[in-house]
Amino acid sequence: MTQTSENVTWLTQEAYNKLKDELEYLTGPARTEIAAKIAAAREEGDLRENGGYHAAKEEQGKQELRVRQLTQLLENAKVGEAPAANGAVAPGMVVTIAFDGDEDDTLTFLLASREYASADIETYSPQSPLGTGVIGHKVGEDAEYELPNGKKASVRILKAEPYTA
Repeated sequence: MTQTSENVTWLTQEAYNKLKDELEYLTGPARTEIAAKIAAAREEGDLRENGGYHAAKEEQGKQELRVRQLTQLLENAKVGEAPAANGAVAPGMVVTIAFDGDEDDTLTFLLASREYASADIETYSPQSPLGTGVIGHKVGEDAEYELPNGKKASVRILKAEPYTA
């Protein structure tokens, strides 16, 4: 579900299967479709002023970038169970923090890789300053992380529960 170190990504079996299916589609039927679009646009003539050709080539570039991203992600994936609900912050958990101990100034987020970002909940990478600051801390503990300006910020861990999609 989330990155646990610089190169390893933890995924549920369901997430792994979904990403593998996407990769298979992009390297199979989607490649055939984009090749057909490019071929059809080429037949229209002058490529310098052919908007359809340039759009198809751009789409192909984005598709191939996604193929590389998925390939790397899946090669470095660790498939397993969700993190334990033991009160310690770990990738794959929904975390609620209070800034500077102020119980009214809180943030709830999913500590996960971008593959799990959703509209339902804000997502922070385990490699982000906040992510690295809270990992390993238990509910009730204070954690510190570095702000972009170099100053330190303090948060209290209020909740840490495994994410359920």
